[in-house]
Amino acid sequence: MEEKQLSGILNGAVPGEPVKKDENSRRGNWGNQIEFVLTSVGYAVGLGNVWRFPYLCYRNGGGAFMLPYFIMLVFCGIPLFFLELSFGQFASQGCLGVWKISPMFKGVGYGMMVVSTYIGIYYNVVICIAFYYFFMSMTNLLPWTYCNNPWNTPDCSGVLGSSPRFNASLANATTSLVAAASEVVNHTKRTSPSEEYWKHYVLNISDDIGNFGEVRLPILGCLAVSWFVVFLCLIKGVKSSGKVVYFTATFPYLVLTILFIRGITLDGAINGIKFYLTPQWQKVLDAKVWGDAASQIFYSLGCAWGGLITMASYNKFHNNCFRDSIIISVTNCATSVYAGFVIFSILGFMAHNLNVPVSEVADHGPGLAFVAYPEALTLLPISPLWSLLFFFMLILLGLGTQFCLLETLVTAVVDEIGTDWIIRNKTVVTLSVAVVGFLLGVPLTTQAGIYWLLLMDNYAASFSLVIISCIMCICVMYVYGYRNYFKDVEMMLGFPPPLFFKVCWRFISPLIISFILIFTVIQYKPIKYNNYVYPGWSLAIGFSMALSSVVCIPIYALYKISRSPGATFRERLKFACMADPKWGPALQEHRTGRYAPMASEDTVEARPLKEKEELKDEEKDEEKERKDEISLTIQGSNGSTNTHNNPNPSA
Repeated sequence: MEEKQLSGILNGAVPGEPVKKDENSRRGNWGNQIEFVLTSVGYAVGLGNVWRFPYLCYRNGGGAFMLPYFIMLVFCGIPLFFLELSFGQFASQGCLGVWKISPMFKGVGYGMMVVSTYIGIYYNVVICIAFYYFFMSMTNLLPWTYCNNPWNTPDCSGVLGSSPRFNASLANATTSLVAAASEVVNHTKRTSPSEEYWKHYVLNISDDIGNFGEVRLPILGCLAVSWFVVFLCLIKGVKSSGKVVYFTATFPYLVLTILFIRGITLDGAINGIKFYLTPQWQKVLDAKVWGDAASQIFYSLGCAWGGLITMASYNKFHNNCFRDSIIISVTNCATSVYAGFVIFSILGFMAHNLNVPVSEVADHGPGLAFVAYPEALTLLPISPLWSLLFFFMLILLGLGTQFCLLETLVTAVVDEIGTDWIIRNKTVVTLSVAVVGFLLGVPLTTQAGIYWLLLMDNYAASFSLVIISCIMCICVMYVYGYRNYFKDVEMMLGFPPPLFFKVCWRFISPLIISFILIFTVIQYKPIKYNNYVYPGWSLAIGFSMALSSVVCIPIYALYKISRSPGATFRERLKFACMADPKWGPALQEHRTGRYAPMASEDTVEARPLKEKEELKDEEKDEEKERKDEISLTIQGSNGSTNTHNNPNPSA
């Protein structure tokens, strides 16, 4: 009782809410609300913000792309983000436990787990490659600067010539730059030193996806380092990761700013930025532009991965997740726009030195991170320093997302089993998941690894995410009932969801998600890597990965219906869709209103007389405790007011 008498704004609780060190002592909570916001920002802001958005922007009309992009953010991104945060926070459960809301749809949670597993496997491989480049940048001369290395081919043409003697200074490199530029124009097969370093040295890429070759031991070692770092940061769950994100979520912005300041001072930088932002308004009428905008918003925010639900489940019950969803979503999109300036200022400088259009040096995905941008960095004085900063930024951006992916899987397992032993030994579960993730990532470190990595990236987490998100909206709004969910949110936050979000959740967001799905199907093209065309059997594996997460939904639904009581299929279906009696706030102190004991007459009549009397006695005791409790009435920052029998209402 003494703990309940303390109130304040500590640890992210709404003012006026009784504060405990950990509101949910069994599962734990964030140390404070800043940790949750930073973790969610780190989760949403990932590699795609740096290596995908700027490319999409210039390909889809430059500044004109911002219009559909921000419209999709407002009507789809923020509402879905708020829906998932409020969903996880209300139930204080991970992506499996929340489906007590409608047990038949628990397969959606399993689908989220499958998606997070796939992404977690290949995402850490990308991080490990960034680790490798980071370590290889600890030298006086970047190894991808010249063409005089054992792995280079006759087609190699370096921006700075073919010998270190040209690297005395940028001024002394003018002659070689002109020569290299003319060679680029006349030599149709020109390959850069950074591209050959990537293909022939780092990956030592094979000629076919089925030809695994040997494991690249340096990459394997970096993969072990990457998983070890992730495990250490999550060794105590959100208690440890919440402290790490103070650095991992903020330092990339410092690096971006340093690279931005350096970039805009270079010759040709303004041309790159113009190329990035010059509006082509006629493209706004192109459906593909809107499809790309919707897809980028959806995938960038991490919707339907299960991570948002998981992170929000460690919030305090009355935390203002509405405010958080807007802050995190806007920060994510602003980071994407900001990263575009950083990328294209350097690419503009590179195009200026090569005397070619910016479009010829612009790239996306691994091609940007490990080929185009590293080559541009070789043109800068003290290039190893800028390379270290760039790859360190990529590592931190990747780790922020990887933390949440691993925590999603661990939380789902721990919540599902739910025994005291598994909760006490959560570290063992974390270690087990990390070891399994490392072993499953080993094939991606072979000579054919890049083929498999891109296959997983294109299929494992593409249209399946859209389907999962759409079904989640339908379940919460139409099976559980939008009126019920709006009341739940009001009970949690102290105010109902704004009208705009009610309309988006019920109508606009599901329509946009359906549009994304249709757009994805119409725009589908078989995956290629440069000039390599994937064979049919590998595409079949890709579709199998995509379907493996979606198929969880009907399989579990049929299983749940078959196990439900009822004489007819309709009765069983109705029972399987009904909310579990345990659905609602996790802590008894928050189970008020319709979640309180004896909240409905039907429930009371179904109980034995003795049990009803016991419940009445418990209710009287709780009422007595509430009267004895001393607390304050404080107007919260989110507009909610929590009154606990304040003897002086006018105070």
